[in-house]
This record gives sequence, structure tokens and C-alpha cells, in this order.
Amino acid sequence: MAQPLLDPPALNSETLRIIPLGGIGEVGRNMTVFELGGKLLVVDAGVLFPEETQPGVDLILPDFAPIRDRIDDIEAIVLTHGHEDHIGAVPYLLKIRDDIPLVGSTLTMALIEAKLKEHRITPYTLTVSEGTREKLGPFDVEFLAVNHSIPDALALFIRTTAGTVLHTGDFKMDQLPLDGRLTDLRGFARVGEEGVDLLMADSTNADIPGFTPAERGIGPVLEQVVHHAKRRVIVASFSSHVHRVQQVIDSAVANGRRVALVGRSMVRNMGIAKELGFLRVPEGALIDAKKAPDMPDDKIVYMTTGSQGEPMAGLSRMANREHPTIAIGEGDTVILASSLIPGNENAVYRVINGLIDLGAQVIHKGNAKVHVSGHAAAGELLYVYNLVQPRHVMPIHGEARHLRANAEVAVDSGVPRDNVMICENGSVVDLVEGRAKQTGQIDIGFVYVDGSTVGEITDADLKDRRILAEEGFISIFLAIDAQTGKIIVGPEIHARGFAPDDSVFDDVRPAILKALEEAAGQGTRDPHGFSQVVRRVVGRWVNTQHRRRPMIVPIVIEA
Repeated sequence: MAQPLLDPPALNSETLRIIPLGGIGEVGRNMTVFELGGKLLVVDAGVLFPEETQPGVDLILPDFAPIRDRIDDIEAIVLTHGHEDHIGAVPYLLKIRDDIPLVGSTLTMALIEAKLKEHRITPYTLTVSEGTREKLGPFDVEFLAVNHSIPDALALFIRTTAGTVLHTGDFKMDQLPLDGRLTDLRGFARVGEEGVDLLMADSTNADIPGFTPAERGIGPVLEQVVHHAKRRVIVASFSSHVHRVQQVIDSAVANGRRVALVGRSMVRNMGIAKELGFLRVPEGALIDAKKAPDMPDDKIVYMTTGSQGEPMAGLSRMANREHPTIAIGEGDTVILASSLIPGNENAVYRVINGLIDLGAQVIHKGNAKVHVSGHAAAGELLYVYNLVQPRHVMPIHGEARHLRANAEVAVDSGVPRDNVMICENGSVVDLVEGRAKQTGQIDIGFVYVDGSTVGEITDADLKDRRILAEEGFISIFLAIDAQTGKIIVGPEIHARGFAPDDSVFDDVRPAILKALEEAAGQGTRDPHGFSQVVRRVVGRWVNTQHRRRPMIVPIVIEA
């Protein structure tokens, strides 16, 4: 339930204020602002991908409004890892002020620099690694290694004069990670001994009992699927999932196949990962996607984007027979090596059905172990709570069900229920002398990216688009005599997406004429007044006779 808006109290120099601008109650657009002594520290700036109810929208950004006038007070943007839901909004924030320092690990900085290059922004970056500390204005930030579905992820321990905060970022506790980089439980225990006043913990898998399975369990399954595939194999995953791409390459090489990377972001990100040593590619294992069609079908694996059913991504274009070089056919094997992000279910199943209709065998998480999550399940969270023993807890990164499940895990571990804060985007949490309390709620909205426009699309615009897409459009044109109010031309009625034949409107024309004559008799002369009459008559007819709610646009001119 949404909290009522409540202006937070004036901020004094001894209080650390924490405001999430995204990522609470949703899986995406993660961004949190910390304020102390008039200075701001931003942790992550990610995007949220649109749902079907947001037609035409490319991306959804955090709402920068609360900090737009404070942009010069930002000491740095600290990025926990390189996934789009944590770094995707950085270019849009840097377009407001392009010299904000970016702080993060080697791979994260390389990924964001490549992204910013496309936006023609050269950032100021500071590369850090686990075990190091940086003084960023009044914020003393220590970086701790965490295991996730992308290498080089970091948790943050933020020391301030008002208290301490441990921000886990996205993490899990894989004890057999592909890259050998474990979540630093010793570091978690050490900062726990020092005292963690507020733990902000990843909630994405909090409603799943036990522990998240190890990533390396995927390898043998992929290898078997590739081994039994008779023709081409197409694997779809996130373009930044280095570990999954590594396993696909290993599986292909083990079966005498070569791998072609498909999609600009996939090629860019894996090129960066290979250059930095995070992706190990045997000599000759990769082949240019343009040359791949010349390979025998049983000697090629395509690694593509589109595992979430994104309309313009590689896999969707294949399912729709729109891909320029890859035409799915009988005997091909398609593997969706990812989980479903909430809200994407319909789009993903539409792609699966399209691929099956083309004759492909589709392997996904529902019928084979081809994906494990990058987020901690309830057992891992309980382990962390017992290890750190925080005074207060603020679940982050997840929908309402995830946040509440995380809160219950914290309570089970012994954190007093009153010290567990289930917040929303825009919630204001103040930390004073080690004690945290929610003190207000500010208005936070959605910022839509539509093509080259940012923030100009409103919820009302999206409502209109949904109506046009689902219910259709009816226009009614007529000309009236400005002196008498009599109809000179019309009404001419045209529709799109409502009925196959405009003759359906023959029944309503007499009702329109009668209503207009009555309005004229009562003294109506202006076009707007007549437009309202037409809208009411047509709207009532459409609703009662057809049970539809199309967009109705009367056009009345004076003659």
C-alpha cells in the first residue's frame, strides 16, 4: 500500500539521509541517494525495461527530480556491478552534469565507458577493487567482493559520522563460482563486528527457500543439449552474463562447434570481458556472425540477446522471421538461458511459441536446468543476517513480495520488527547516531525514454496509446453554420481498429444528428460544445452496443 506523502524534516549536519529513487517495489532502475553534510553519494543508476502496458517506451529511468537542483553536490556515482538495471541510466544523469566521478570495479568501469562512448560522453572514472577504501566527501566507502551473475560485483560498506551502512548490491553465495571469486563472508563478518547500523540487502530471491544452486551446474546440461542437437544451436541470454557465455563457449568447443556472437551489445560486452581476462576464449572458438551461415549447421552455436522477449533483440527477430541472417527452421535448438524478469512473461512465451511454430526445439528454465539465478535465496540471506547482525534492515531490489519476504527473514534472524523498514521509491530514511527511521515520503514518478525523447511521455500519453492499441480509434467530422448551428457537412465517421466496415456507424448517425439539433435549439453555437455532444452520443452507443471503449475524436469546424 502506498504511503501518504509526508515532507521529511529539515536535514541537519549530523544526519545521514537515504532516499531510493528506484529499485524498490520493482526489479530494475536501481538507484539510491545518500546525503550527509550537504553532499550526495549516488549508488547505482539503472534502467527498468517497459512492460506491454507501456507501448512505445524504450526504457524507464529513475526520477532525477529530487537531485536535479543538487547535481553539483554529488561527490560520486558508485556502481555495484555492470548490469543494465544498475548502470543503464548513468548516461542520462551525466547529460545533466558530465563530470560526476564514476566509481566501480574494472569490468564495471569498462562496460560503462563503452556505453558512454555511444552517448559521446567521456567520463571521469575511478577504478576500485575489493578490499580497498575510498573517501568520497563525507562518505568513507569500503568495497567488498560479492558473487553475482556478472564478474567483478561489489558490496559497499559506507562509514559516516551518523552511522554505518552495508549495501550488498546484487549478490549470492555461490561456493563454487566459475571465476573463483567468492562473496567475502570474512569481510561481512568483520564489518559486522565493527557494527552495521543499517543493512540494505538484495531481495530478489528472498521468497525462495534454501540456497541458490551453483552456476557450474549449468555447464554439463548445456554441454548435453549441444551434444544432442542435430542442427544449429541458438542460445539467448543477457548481453552482460559473462559466466553464461563462458559456459556456452566451453560447451560448443567440447562438441566441436564454433560460437558466433549476435547483437551489438553482446559483441561489445564480450569483447570487453575477453580483453580484460574475464572471458576465456580458446583459439579459433569464435567466428564472425557474418561468416557463421557458411558453417555446417552442426558446427555452429549462436549466442544472442533477447532472452526477455525484447521486440528488437536478436531472438525476437528470429521468432518473427525478421532476422537478416538467421532463419529458424526444423531441427534447430534454441536455449533460453535466463530467468523471467517479472512483467516479461507474455513477451517471452510469445517468442517461445513463435520459435516452436518454426520447428525449433526450445529449451528453457521450465524444462531443463539451463539457468540459475544470480541472487541470494532466503537461506543465504539468513546466513548474512546472522553473520552481520545489523541493528536495522532495509530490503532493496525487488517487488513487494520480495521485500516482505526479505523482511521476514530479517525478523527470523532476530532483528526487531520495528527495525525492519519496508520502503518505497521516494521513502526518506534518516540515520542518526546509528539509529535509522523512516521520516518521510517524497513524490517519485516514472521517467520514460521514447526514441530520442526523455521524460516527455506521460502516464496519460501511455493510457492513450493503450486505448489505441486495444480499443481502436473513431473520428467524427462535421461542419456547422456558425450563425444557426445547423449541420452543413457530416457527420462523416471513420475508424481504425474498431470494426471492419464503417457501415456499422449507420445506426448511430441519426442519434448524432438529433442530439446536435437539440443542442443548437438550446443555443449551442461553438465547436467545442458540439464536440462534447458528439463525444457523449458516440461514447454511449459504443459502450452499450459494442462493449468497447475506443478513443473518440470529434472534429467540428465552423463554416
